[in-house]
Amino acid sequence: MDTVDLARLQFTLTAGAHFLFVALTLGLATLVAAIQTRATFSRDPVHLRMTKFWGQLYIINYAMGIVTGLVMEFQLGLSWSGLTEYAGNVFGSALAIETLVAFFVESTFLGLWIFGWDRLNRWAHLALIWVVTLTAYASAFWIMVANGFLQHPAGHVVDGGVLRLVDIGAMVANPAALVAFGHIMGGAMITGGFFMAGVSAYHLLKRTAEQDFFRKSLRIGIGVVVPALFVTVTFGGLGFQTLQPAKAAAWSGSAAEKAALQAQMVAAHGPGDYLPPVGPVQAAAITMMMLWLVMTVVASLSCLLVLFRPAVRGFRLWHWLLILMIPVPFVTMLSGWIFREMGRQPWAVYGLLKTADAMSPVSAAQMRFSITAFATVFAVLIAINYWLLARHARRGPEAATLGATAPAPSPALSL
Repeated sequence: MDTVDLARLQFTLTAGAHFLFVALTLGLATLVAAIQTRATFSRDPVHLRMTKFWGQLYIINYAMGIVTGLVMEFQLGLSWSGLTEYAGNVFGSALAIETLVAFFVESTFLGLWIFGWDRLNRWAHLALIWVVTLTAYASAFWIMVANGFLQHPAGHVVDGGVLRLVDIGAMVANPAALVAFGHIMGGAMITGGFFMAGVSAYHLLKRTAEQDFFRKSLRIGIGVVVPALFVTVTFGGLGFQTLQPAKAAAWSGSAAEKAALQAQMVAAHGPGDYLPPVGPVQAAAITMMMLWLVMTVVASLSCLLVLFRPAVRGFRLWHWLLILMIPVPFVTMLSGWIFREMGRQPWAVYGLLKTADAMSPVSAAQMRFSITAFATVFAVLIAINYWLLARHARRGPEAATLGATAPAPSPALSL
């Protein structure tokens, strides 16, 4: 592999790993907010305990996701200084807004929510989790605005050999960003819903004492997945209308389309290979579609089974199936991301900046060392995250410490 391929591999590993955290965070945040809303209005103790249990899993994933996001930011400067120098004035503005939203607004209100149990009015506390959820959506939105610009540049001019933003409205309203945002939001809800259903199925399979708790959680998870699947496929269909010509040609596999596009790009940009890798692009798209079909079949059957309480409590084969479905949305979203990003090659900014020109002046040896370091850090973070999630999920709601009331100090200690 040459230096450009190594740099692309590094970005694939780090961005893909971070994306796993983001998908679950967005899905769980919405579910926790909805459950707490039910608990606040009804004062139902079961839903209150559900909020704390699922909220604790959400916090674990959020915290580890923040760490991976911080680590990933380093590679923009280390490996892609050409991109930031050429286009940073445009897409960097969206990344800056995302940073303010995620690291200041979202994290601040999340901290208030974590430590505000039994200290704040229940309505104020409910408002906090909804602010956290909405700012998580805002963070994802601005990331997709930045990515949408790389896919379909809009709202810019070339000034002195670099890009300059002149119309932020055009960049924000970019269909390549808006459609992808809706697609990812649906995917995140699928991820969170299947995670909640799978963990609940595990406890129902083990015949834990919290049968009512996990019966309700399973129903909520499946109830979210079914509509989210149709939202996702709707935006996915719209997304095919915004494909770059090269990506559309690679997906169709038409030799005539590819030859015509190659000739057109050579005429516009000079000699070179302007077609993305057809095999990986098609494989990623097919994988995404096939797994969506699998999830739709499982979710539709599950939607019928949740209507029968004996099935929810005792259908062990179904419980195993839901447990096995937990990683499927993650694989599906990664496949969609590979399709979206690999289909843009060989462009970092489509039609304006090639990936080879976006790189920093680093050697292959330096890039190999960088990949090893980043991959090691991310592997450790992923292992820790899923170990913590599995550990706390297995323990159940009785072991949840979120919102736990601290024991009163003894008289002797208070003296």
